[in-house]
Amino acid sequence: MEILAYIGIIIIFLGGIGFLMSAFRESIWWGLGCFFLYPLSLVFLIVHWKVAKNPFFLQLVGLAIVIIALSFNGKIGIPV
Repeated sequence: MEILAYIGIIIIFLGGIGFLMSAFRESIWWGLGCFFLYPLSLVFLIVHWKVAKNPFFLQLVGLAIVIIALSFNGKIGIPV
């Protein structure tokens, strides 16, 4: 299951790269702002939802994969 966690991390990373690419496509200032100031990324996500939603959902899928992999591996204790 450890390999599944690494795959999830790679998916999160690819979603982040896609998010930055969509920010730089809008303008250089959005791209630089999202790169250096994380709270601005949330503003960009809300303002430019149509172009930022796919990379955002890709990151969420990667996060879900990591959580599932770590919970099956016993690294995260999820109470039942």
